[in-house]
Amino acid sequence: MATLLEMAAEIIAAHASTTTMTKEELVAELVELHKTLGALEKGETPVVEGSAPEEETAAAPVVSLKKAFGKDKVVCMICGKEMKTLARHLKTAHNLKPAEYRKQFGIPSKQPLAARNYSESRRAMAVERGLGDNLAKARAARVKKK
Repeated sequence: MATLLEMAAEIIAAHASTTTMTKEELVAELVELHKTLGALEKGETPVVEGSAPEEETAAAPVVSLKKAFGKDKVVCMICGKEMKTLARHLKTAHNLKPAEYRKQFGIPSKQPLAARNYSESRRAMAVERGLGDNLAKARAARVKKK
């Protein structure tokens, strides 16, 4: 069986292959993961540094509502991560549904949880492929069937 350090190194190597990290971030993550694996091996509950209780996390957004939704990116108001779309991140990282997130931070329902450029490029791709036409045909067929 591999040692804890070897397992931690494999996990960090996999993470570093998809994410750009500085040497300091790499070492810090390796140390933290090694501690966590050690605690899990002993049957203890691992203590994650820098994590806040749920009440504190829900209290104040990391960024303002205006800065959270940009043209090229959206920023998670809970953790500050930047991405193109929030829905999947909210579910995996924070176990929240988009409606709960909107309610927590007072985000209007008309505000998309995706970057404008990303939405526009997806829309252009759908138009190019004729997906709207296919949807119209399917709806017409469904109405005709009834």
